[in-house]
Amino acid sequence: MVSSRRSIANSSTLSGWFKSSYSGGSQGDCLEAARGYADVPVRDSKTSSGPAIVFSASGWTSFVVAVKADRFAV
Repeated sequence: MVSSRRSIANSSTLSGWFKSSYSGGSQGDCLEAARGYADVPVRDSKTSSGPAIVFSASGWTSFVVAVKADRFAV
């Protein structure tokens, strides 16, 4: 487990970050997640030493399924 909290103040203390394939190509909408943890830390790639939110594995899976199903379309 990354943290018992749902956020991490300085995400640069973690390793394994990768950019989401769903991130925008303009470098303005980039989300990164970190591999290798029981829970899934997620951060804004433009702020690598900034905060990260932490999803449970099932919460992250639900989020990814919703994104792929385009449930967040505006």
